[in-house]
Amino acid sequence: MSDEKKKILVPTDFTKVADCAMNHAMKLAERTGAEVCLFHVVDKPAHIEEVLTKLNMEVDRARVWSSKVTVTPLVRVGSVYEDIGDAAAEIGATLIIMGTHGMRGMQFITGSRALRVITNSTVPFIVVQERNVKEAGYRDIVVPMDLHKETRHKLTLVADMAQYFKSRVHLVVPKENDEFLHNQLVNHMKFANTFLKDRGIEHESAILDEGSDDFVKGVIRYAVKMDADLIAIVNMLQESLFGVLGVPNEQEIITNEPMVPVMCMNPLNNTVSNMPVWGP
Repeated sequence: MSDEKKKILVPTDFTKVADCAMNHAMKLAERTGAEVCLFHVVDKPAHIEEVLTKLNMEVDRARVWSSKVTVTPLVRVGSVYEDIGDAAAEIGATLIIMGTHGMRGMQFITGSRALRVITNSTVPFIVVQERNVKEAGYRDIVVPMDLHKETRHKLTLVADMAQYFKSRVHLVVPKENDEFLHNQLVNHMKFANTFLKDRGIEHESAILDEGSDDFVKGVIRYAVKMDADLIAIVNMLQESLFGVLGVPNEQEIITNEPMVPVMCMNPLNNTVSNMPVWGP
């Protein structure tokens, strides 16, 4: 494996939620030995100097959370939708941690806009709201299981994260009355259990009370019940986030009311594949 430092990109619009994203990034970077890059997009070159001054102030603030992590500023002229992904590729980022303002926002990022940004990037995201990371980091991770092949890719990223934070992984599936779909979900769950067991990761599995139509609500309810620190999903672009189960609530899961952070990745053919992202 390369000895090159891992890098986390943090887009900021200098709001409180961006501050929370920076908080998450500093905790993760300290645990993994990564560097953090604070990033802002301007629409005119004339604004670069002013924004760079503000970013340098944010760099100083970030060091309050950890003096061990290298933090650098980055400004680009362009569109926030395209340039977050481009900046991540430019610096070789392996993860982007981004704040969302829920239903409203300033420069970015809200609901469907967040998905648009994620879709334009080959790098996995952690999307956070106004909720700082706990001292123990991502201790409990909820993983909704679906019928899509990208589940295996998602488990790889979850396993990497879990090994750093000694996390418990909670695998969940919807209550499915159709016998064929139920059996498929059970098989996926068996695979996931074996995958995590082989890597020595603490885990448990559950069939939710909710069916596929209410799967998003069930996942969020379960995450609250477990006091989860992270929900891991795959962005299926124009399809459902949960594969063929037909759940249309992308915005609902990312901007969930309890403010549980969401790790979101694109399918493998649109995502960096030199896994593990956080492996040694």
